[in-house]
Amino acid sequence: QLLDFGWPDLHTPALEKICSICKAMDTWLNAAAHNVVVLHNKGNRGRLGVVVAAYMHYSNISASADQALDRFAMKRFYEDKVVPVGQPSQKRYIHYFSGLLSGSIKMNNKPLFLHHVIMHGIPNFESKGGCRPFLKIYQAMQPVYTSGI
Repeated sequence: QLLDFGWPDLHTPALEKICSICKAMDTWLNAAAHNVVVLHNKGNRGRLGVVVAAYMHYSNISASADQALDRFAMKRFYEDKVVPVGQPSQKRYIHYFSGLLSGSIKMNNKPLFLHHVIMHGIPNFESKGGCRPFLKIYQAMQPVYTSGI
């Protein structure tokens, strides 16, 4: 059985997608004792890290006693192979997902409107001082605005 849950490289998946991935993995693993999940990633390790970390949180909620050792092996793999990489937004979404599972965060399906972006102070990205900010805004994984440089 093959399932494709991909999303664009260097982006964070929607929380609904993270939920779907974890539910599919858990359903498959609990269907038969010999079932395994193999994760494949064509991009950077950050996307794989999002899935592994999310499932570790998810399985902590739904894990049986038999799954406990597997969770520790997965945690070791995650810490050794995946943690050093990943975008800040990917790490942030793992915390959001954990909050959803614990009930400390509730999902809000109301639309969000971006009216303006404010930068306080000018970062010094260039050797002579200053910077040239660039902004790209996505809606449903599609770019809807790209600023000039």
